[in-house]
Amino acid sequence: MGHDLKSTNPKPTKSEYANWSTQAAKSDNVYLKLLVKLYRFLSRRTDSSFNKTVLRRLFMSKMNRPPVSLSKIARHTANPNINKDSPKNNERTVVIVGTVTDDNRLLTIPKVSVAALRFTATARARIEAAGGEAITLDQLALRSPTGSNTLLLRGPKNSREANKHFGMGPHQKKKPYVESKGRKFERARGRRRSRGFKV
Repeated sequence: MGHDLKSTNPKPTKSEYANWSTQAAKSDNVYLKLLVKLYRFLSRRTDSSFNKTVLRRLFMSKMNRPPVSLSKIARHTANPNINKDSPKNNERTVVIVGTVTDDNRLLTIPKVSVAALRFTATARARIEAAGGEAITLDQLALRSPTGSNTLLLRGPKNSREANKHFGMGPHQKKKPYVESKGRKFERARGRRRSRGFKV
């Protein structure tokens, strides 16, 4: 009689946890579920690790799919050191499993083809005005089923305001939850007039 490792193992390994938890997207978004169906088929029927990576990122929660700004896309497409074998990154399709947002600090945008889950209205308008194209991930699957000639990018996961407070404790140098930064809030109890001290 075989053993059910899932129920008998008291503390599963990290890879076992990953295999159990990431079987489907948490969201009820119909478009996302169709994308999962498509990339699950592609990851099964092709040997491409690109499709497996996209599928794994489609399973992720929204916090683990942070947005990518146009400035990051422009910086990576202009960088010739990302791929030494084929350094023409401006000819690649930039793939983002998440949202593409606008960056108004960026004055000019290169002509680039971007595939993403969604685009903000200004980001899409600026990409198309520069002569580029903003496509969906299912259009990308028709164009390059194995992910050839693509550049896969991710946003900064730990740049949220909430992450600055995590791990709070002595000598951790994390951001405290303070009501305000005024005179009355979390200041040292020195012997001075503002602390009610009189000579």
